[in-house]
Amino acid sequence: MRIAVLSYRSKPHCGGQGVYVRHLSRGLAELGHDVEVFSGQPYPDLEDPVTLTRVPSLDLYREPDPFRTPRPGEYRDAIDLLEVATMWTAGFPEPLTFSLRAARLLRARADEFDVVHDNQCLGYGLLGLRTAGIPLVATVHHPITRDRVADLAAARWWRKPAVRRWYGFVRMQARVARRIPRLITVSQASAADIAADFSVPAERIRTIPLGVDTTLFRPSPGARVPGRVVAVASADVPLKGIRHLLEAVAKLRTERPVELVLVSRLTEDGPTRRLIDGLGIGDVVRTVHGLADHALAALLASAQVACVPSLYEGFSLPTVEAMACGTPLVVSRAGALPEVVGDDGECAYLVPPGDTEALGRRLGELLDEPGLSGRLGKVGRRRALARFSWRSVAESTVDCYAEAIERTRLERAAS
Repeated sequence: MRIAVLSYRSKPHCGGQGVYVRHLSRGLAELGHDVEVFSGQPYPDLEDPVTLTRVPSLDLYREPDPFRTPRPGEYRDAIDLLEVATMWTAGFPEPLTFSLRAARLLRARADEFDVVHDNQCLGYGLLGLRTAGIPLVATVHHPITRDRVADLAAARWWRKPAVRRWYGFVRMQARVARRIPRLITVSQASAADIAADFSVPAERIRTIPLGVDTTLFRPSPGARVPGRVVAVASADVPLKGIRHLLEAVAKLRTERPVELVLVSRLTEDGPTRRLIDGLGIGDVVRTVHGLADHALAALLASAQVACVPSLYEGFSLPTVEAMACGTPLVVSRAGALPEVVGDDGECAYLVPPGDTEALGRRLGELLDEPGLSGRLGKVGRRRALARFSWRSVAESTVDCYAEAIERTRLERAAS
């Protein structure tokens, strides 16, 4: 097949859409398909023979100057004006504006592709492709409605209108999702949430769990660092529950040596940085970001425990990566996390989301009992090898493409 994969932003490191795009496109290419990725900034790291077509935005959220004002010479067309106007009025424009740019490119090249696969964009531009009779599939990792609920709950009253405005694009995503014949998601929990929040019939949603490179993410022959806990999360996002982990670490440090490594870029004077300072744990909390895969794998394999304290997860690739490294986990009983790790005490301890006391207690048990940690880690490695493979992800995704192509053929014949 000739496949176009769309990703409105493709951060290449430590989770995010870029990791999914890189591994899926590589898996599809290894099966013999021709794959071209269309992406906005930040662009993904891809492997030959997958090709990248850049779909540049105004890159309004780039580091180190997010929410920047573009120079007059940067504007190219009306889509650029829409993008900056949406940002200036507190909205998030990228899903819509990327979809319009990508649709413009694909309409001109419609005969070059057998199927288009959208990754989490769900912008109105996709409906033009659907109307044009181009077979279309979309991946929804989880409905962003869940992020909106968590952010609204965490916001001060005077910030709530701005939060609602920022998430205005979610209404568009729900409408577009209902018009796409086949949706892919990564867990049964996400499938149920998409059906409920986006009003999509359950039979149109296919669950395909994510994969992990178990040759890269694997146990280290060296000793693990005593007391080290690793968490991979967008720490300033309330949904990720890092506040509860930091509070647990503050208690743990009074009882035993502990070091928390957060794989995250913290906002200066943001909520996480302020909490670290307020708890007085800056000497035992270290943050890193932008890690290449081999560095992330080495970090996870060096930890005594990995922690995912999220209030919701549609899947959690870092959880599977930790399992593949033989690192035991403490995770929230939230979203798809129980689905990913299995029963409580199998390869991870499950705790109630937001329960700081339970989180600290389970982390302490694994830090104090190397034999228990080793047993859970070995089971996690076996589970990752048995259940999570990028090749199987690619094969199942191709089945969805075939269904979309056949459905489009029948629709054309009937019209």
